Amino acid sequence: MPTRIRLQRKGKKGRPYYHVVVADSRAPRDGKYIERIGSYDPNQNPAFVEVNVDKALTWLQNGAQPTDTARAILSYTGVLYKNHLANGVKKGAFDQAEADRRFEIWRNEKTAKIEGKRSKLAQSAEAAEKARIEAENKKAAERAAAISAKLAAATAPAEAAPEAEAEAPAAEGEAPAAE
Repeated sequence: MPTRIRLQRKGKKGRPYYHVVVADSRAPRDGKYIERIGSYDPNQNPAFVEVNVDKALTWLQNGAQPTDTARAILSYTGVLYKNHLANGVKKGAFDQAEADRRFEIWRNEKTAKIEGKRSKLAQSAEAAEKARIEAENKKAAERAAAISAKLAAATAPAEAAPEAEAEAPAAEGEAPAAE
């Protein structure tokens, strides 16, 4: 029976969520599967990926072939690297302790990289929020200044109207009347 490690689509339209499953290659995409080994949610940033490394490794060693997307997910979680290290132990290139040490170093680096991305995204979101609030405050101040200038202009002609009538003949070039 040819087995595949592939994704099974869940979720609603436009918001997919996937289960990583081992299934017979002849079964439909969302049909019957042999075993569920993980989940994948591309809607989050960074994407949420959870895979049972031991189960996936066992299936890979038993001959299950991952699809392209499943291969990328298994690579992201380190299953393919652990399989590579296990093959090195089988061939006698190094012992199991060395393989475990190398995998832990890789896992720590990967975890640090993911946490760095999360913190960078959180900082950029905070900076964008501060910039948005600053822009809103600046625009509100400009509007308040424009409204106060308009109100001042509206009240100034009412007070200046009698003065303007007295100055009007002088402005036309006539001599002021002597008293």
